[in-house]
Amino acid sequence: MHVRAVAASTAALLGTAALALFPVRAAGGDAPPLVVAHRGASGYAPENTLPAADRAAELGVGWVENDVQRTRDGRLVVLHDESLARTTDVEEVFPGRSPWKVRDFTAAEIARLDAGSWFGPAFAGTRVPTLEQLVRRLERHGQKLLLEIKNPRLYPGIEGETLEALDDEGWLDRAHLRSRLVVQSFSADSVRTVHELEPGVRTGFIGAPPAEDLPGYAGFADQINPPHASLSSGYVTAARGLRGPHGKPLKVFAWTVDDAPAARRAAGLGVDGIISNKPDVVRDAVGG
Repeated sequence: MHVRAVAASTAALLGTAALALFPVRAAGGDAPPLVVAHRGASGYAPENTLPAADRAAELGVGWVENDVQRTRDGRLVVLHDESLARTTDVEEVFPGRSPWKVRDFTAAEIARLDAGSWFGPAFAGTRVPTLEQLVRRLERHGQKLLLEIKNPRLYPGIEGETLEALDDEGWLDRAHLRSRLVVQSFSADSVRTVHELEPGVRTGFIGAPPAEDLPGYAGFADQINPPHASLSSGYVTAARGLRGPHGKPLKVFAWTVDDAPAARRAAGLGVDGIISNKPDVVRDAVGG
């Protein structure tokens, strides 16, 4: 009995080690999924800031996901929430302007805000970047961008303005369009607009439409990006069985995964990408 117990314990340990040492292959034997740093490496630096992009680069993560919104004077800034309150000191700097919505402030006013102290004293003085500042930093690192147009209903015309800003920074050339840029949104209309304005841009819809509706999304979206908890192997297979507007199978990027067991589950379902606040944890778990 003792020998058997030791053997069983050894086998269990070897199994755990194997998961750490060898990549988790997606269903069908594909390569491990891409790992995307959510709002930059936001588990280690304040989200949607240049330090978060820098941290992703330091971790060796090639893809970052960020959000874009528009200021009162028409500048594009990188921020997740409709309000500035959670991730900046706007309540202290502009105490009389509740509810502190991004669209009610100029770019110059937002540039005054501290977007790092809430995360930790080491990041005090970090600023909300403009889209131009972000893509220049990503270009310096050689990183790739999954860009979410946030709250497009609040910013009519933001799709065209985002594309224009990206074009001005050289991000709509052949190299970027081929392998370095995806534009996504929770709004199907916004994704469709991006595709119509610039058909060469790869696009993603954030959410999990019913499987029977996926053929309609394949007309304008290259990716279906659902929350990881909603996924099943059947859903991933259904999505990947369709071809998107660029003639390739739809990709599925799951969000937001921050622990090894969830990462291995998503990889086992066959997803093409995993979006994470802690991309190093996911990468170590699946070998991506």
